[in-house]
Amino acid sequence: MTNTTHPATAYIRAVGNTPFGRHEGHSALDLMARAATQALNGAQLRRSDIDGLLCGYATTLPHLMLSTLFSERFALQPRYAHSLQLGGASGAAMLDLARELVRAGRCRHVLVVAGENRLSGQSRDSAIQTLAQVGDADYEVPNGASVPAYYGLLASEYLHRTGTTQADLAELAVLMRSNAARHPDAHLRTPITVAEVLAAKPIAAPLGLLDCCPISDGAMAMVVSTEPGEHARIAIAGTGQAHRHQHLTAMADVMQCGAGQAAQQAFAEAGLALADVDYLGIYDSFTITLAMLLEEIGFAPRGGAAARVRAGDFSPTGVLPLNTHGGLLSFGHCGVAGGMAHVAEAWRQMAGQAGTRQLPAPPRHAFVHADGGVMSSHVSLILSREAA
Repeated sequence: MTNTTHPATAYIRAVGNTPFGRHEGHSALDLMARAATQALNGAQLRRSDIDGLLCGYATTLPHLMLSTLFSERFALQPRYAHSLQLGGASGAAMLDLARELVRAGRCRHVLVVAGENRLSGQSRDSAIQTLAQVGDADYEVPNGASVPAYYGLLASEYLHRTGTTQADLAELAVLMRSNAARHPDAHLRTPITVAEVLAAKPIAAPLGLLDCCPISDGAMAMVVSTEPGEHARIAIAGTGQAHRHQHLTAMADVMQCGAGQAAQQAFAEAGLALADVDYLGIYDSFTITLAMLLEEIGFAPRGGAAARVRAGDFSPTGVLPLNTHGGLLSFGHCGVAGGMAHVAEAWRQMAGQAGTRQLPAPPRHAFVHADGGVMSSHVSLILSREAA
């Protein structure tokens, strides 16, 4: 007889987070534990119920066995534990892996957690040195470049080829800040204008200070389970990954970074199309990151992301709300947890748990995308809200 058993559905059962910003005196483990406690309480699970643990790396705590260390700190005894390192794509990749562990029957309840005290626990020089290691050791790092410089080079090429302007990129920063102003846990909440973005201190031309995400302290945690939570049945319906290069000097074409490939895999697995999506959570370490991803995946034409912003399409009241928490650009960026915040916001909107940010109708299908490195590693997730 043919085995017709289908993989189990993996649900995001609950999410938890600390506020993003400055948390003096709190270590990465402290922040991770706070977020994990909130997630477990939301999932109505005990520590003993967790049989899988996935941890994102922490530059302020580069421990060789971080998942084991956190298990000890948080009083867990999982049957499966793993730490994952994929830059900004780590959070989405951990959720992809958690889904596979649940679908395969290896685990019932997987805790996915990440956090860092990058703002209060790391000097500016140390942060710059850490981020510089993203570059090629032979051809890029010796020239003194860091992540903002790499993205500045990407932006120069992309703007030249698409006709996008710095003012176009500024529209994305303004939208993210407007969204963050409504989230009590966001790092940056003061409204900004396009003129202020354009007048901000240059960082790596054509990118200025407000085109770049802030460095934050904070943590995120989620429980991926065989059983949905009490608020809503939110399943991870499809996933996709693409890894075309690591270093900027190895990037073949800024128009094809791998985001589109990862998205196509996720949509095919979920049996959905772009038109089915009614919420977006898109990685936005820089304004150019957000523009490139929106356009390569197909949510805007090439060079047309800003036009959709100006038309109100990506606003909370638009046809396709985008990063209603404020994204990395304003909610904040504390490493792996920064990217996980996009998933947490999508989940809260779908579960009707977004408070004053709640959209008029909870989204049915959310598309989330994260990238790591210099548009290097791409992971797409599709979340679907099932009928109760």
